[in-house]
Amino acid sequence: MRSFGLSDKGKVRKDNQDCFIIEKCQPKSCLIVALCDGMGGAKAGGIASQLSNKAFVAYVYAKLTSRVGRTLDYKRILKDACAEANGVSYEYSRFDEAYNGMGTTIVGGVIKNNGSGYIINVGDSRAYHISRRQNSIHQITRDHSLVQELVEAGAITREQARSHPQKNVITRALGSEFDVEADYFEFMLQSGDVLLLCSDGLSNIVSDLEMLDYVKEYQEPELLCRALMSKALNRGATDNVTVVAVMK
Repeated sequence: MRSFGLSDKGKVRKDNQDCFIIEKCQPKSCLIVALCDGMGGAKAGGIASQLSNKAFVAYVYAKLTSRVGRTLDYKRILKDACAEANGVSYEYSRFDEAYNGMGTTIVGGVIKNNGSGYIINVGDSRAYHISRRQNSIHQITRDHSLVQELVEAGAITREQARSHPQKNVITRALGSEFDVEADYFEFMLQSGDVLLLCSDGLSNIVSDLEMLDYVKEYQEPELLCRALMSKALNRGATDNVTVVAVMK
């Protein structure tokens, strides 16, 4: 399993409130990956994303490597890790009025060396399963956003959603409420497949089909991430941009 990630503040924002972690878990022959896109005034969003990201990955790693001999329940582990990350960020937001209302998206999970994958998400940061052999791209996660609800209601098309004035309004986030519900997904990577995680700074500016084209062109995760980042920056990157690629 090969992996790489990149994050950039983009061409407009002064700070980068995105962050990601790629953690190898050798005892369980897997990777733990997580990507967060923070929101909030000043540096509050960056604090929310970093706190939540670290709390999530630390919790998952501890559960995977626990000496308690039991069958791993990935859904329970990831949901509990998300609750832990939410609690850390939520409690921090109550320390100071400057951090009031801060929050973050999260998309993350576990990818085993055999290709089995387990992912959760809150907000509109995405996970894609991209297959070179099948020439296909599939969005694993579902956005928790206003425009997604409008698309599902038939009020706007997916193409209209990309330029909708409220495209950045999310309906769920870590840290903004005492409790949050994460969605859970399972998938299987075949040889040559790619798991791509990204913040909306990428998905709002680079289309799914363009991502598929880049995966077909670049055979290494670092080259893929750098190419996608360059595309976003060349198009103006009005938001922070983060992309993580895992290749089997």
